[in-house]
Amino acid sequence: QASQEELKAAYRRLCMLYHPDKHRDPELKTQAERLFNLVHQAYEVLSDPQTRAIYDIYGRRGLEMEGWEVVERKRTAAEIREEFERLQREREERRLQQRTNPKGTISVGIDATDLFDRYDEEYEDVPGSSFPQIEINKMHISQSIEAPLTSTDTAILSGNLSTQNGNGGGSINLALRRVTSAKGWGELEFGAGDLHGPLFGLKIFRNLTPRCFITTNCALQFSSRGVRPGLTTVLARNLDKNTMGYLQWRWGIQSAMNTSIVRDTKTSHFTVAMQLGIPHSFMMVSYQHKFQDEDQTRVKGSLKVGFFGTIVEYGAERKISRHSVLGATVSVGVPQGVSLKIKLNRASQTYFFPVHLTDQLLPSAVFYATVGPLVIYFAMHRLVIKPYLRAQKERELEKQRESTASDILQKKQEAEAAVRLMQESVRRIIEAEEARMGLIVVNAWYGKFVNDNSRKNEKVKVIDVTVPLQCLVKDSKLILTEASKAGLPGFYDPCVGEEKSLKVLYQFRGVLHQVMAADNEALRIPKQSHRIDADG
Repeated sequence: QASQEELKAAYRRLCMLYHPDKHRDPELKTQAERLFNLVHQAYEVLSDPQTRAIYDIYGRRGLEMEGWEVVERKRTAAEIREEFERLQREREERRLQQRTNPKGTISVGIDATDLFDRYDEEYEDVPGSSFPQIEINKMHISQSIEAPLTSTDTAILSGNLSTQNGNGGGSINLALRRVTSAKGWGELEFGAGDLHGPLFGLKIFRNLTPRCFITTNCALQFSSRGVRPGLTTVLARNLDKNTMGYLQWRWGIQSAMNTSIVRDTKTSHFTVAMQLGIPHSFMMVSYQHKFQDEDQTRVKGSLKVGFFGTIVEYGAERKISRHSVLGATVSVGVPQGVSLKIKLNRASQTYFFPVHLTDQLLPSAVFYATVGPLVIYFAMHRLVIKPYLRAQKERELEKQRESTASDILQKKQEAEAAVRLMQESVRRIIEAEEARMGLIVVNAWYGKFVNDNSRKNEKVKVIDVTVPLQCLVKDSKLILTEASKAGLPGFYDPCVGEEKSLKVLYQFRGVLHQVMAADNEALRIPKQSHRIDADG
């Protein structure tokens, strides 16, 4: 947000600091020339509205983007940003044509009713009957891949295999999707399987207004019983910024009408739905709370009442790594019984394990289904997941350090050279501040501090930035903006990829003050709240 006047003032100050003619020592003169040239290059970029608009958002890589030679120099900063985003989209489209975007689901159904509902008296003499029998009674595997043919056409190949109690089958489908305009697309689908005959389908999506869209899906399923037509239509509308309303009509196999309202905000997700149909009619309410923590924890609950009975579900999910989310849901229903559903999302793959515990409402089954996953999760998280993530982070940091070692070494040398060149200016600044009882930086450190006892084995990695920080003092004030402090003159990154802070001990009007600020936190000193209590 710096104005052109502020840029010019900073440019003049740094030019005076690094001007080669101000240093007689040959080594300092060489270092000053290099830093002076860097300052000049930076000013050339930032003083031009077009290049500054690109650099502010995308950094140096934006200036190296192919295609800028055709951009008119008279365009505004906003137009330049739009042009850059267009070039980015074109490059992403080229990359997209080389991707298949695989998606898959693996579901393994487990029958564990023998854990809670056994016939001990009848089978006590049968060999092996002392151990409960846990069986896998059904499995389902599905996979799909996308192959972009052109910027508007995409081919989608999918298939699935299912088995339950020894019987199973599978199918394969091919869909061709074309984006007809900015408002819609159409899709043709062809499929075949051993349980059902050939399938032909047509799906159309269309934006009716900026707040409303419709989706229609027509299908013809051929089988030994004849042709089974089907039609599904969904009309959706934005009711407000966070709320969507849906109307669905399905005709054919299991005909039904469904209406639902979905409200999704930053902290919650709420759904209410009602369906009238054959064979199932029901009402459903669900709520999900999103915690604003690093692991993106969510807790959820739902109630579903219909002709089939009543089902209450509650559960939670949590991010366990960068690309993995683990969730568990307990389902208690009449007459369905008690089930535990465990789901793991890993990138675009989903692994689902529904465990049927009992056909009856047994308090013991509900208790173990609720407490068991929590105990196992926290034990696994402490003994397996946390150590694994810590080791993975260390490996990534080590790779990052190795890849940036030469750049960091260069930045360190530039920072050390800048500090040597600042000595004379800092001496004059301190003399002026002492004369007015102003702001004097006694000590300043930048890097990784370890104050938590749980991290006492970690190594402190800080550098002394007293001189460069004092050099930034003007009229007894020091103002740092919301940006990484590693880019300040005389600074460099002492611990790549790790959290950093700036700790400053300074004197103002003869009184000691102290403050610690995060790396990207804005800082303004002096402040009364930084004052060190003499009694303490």
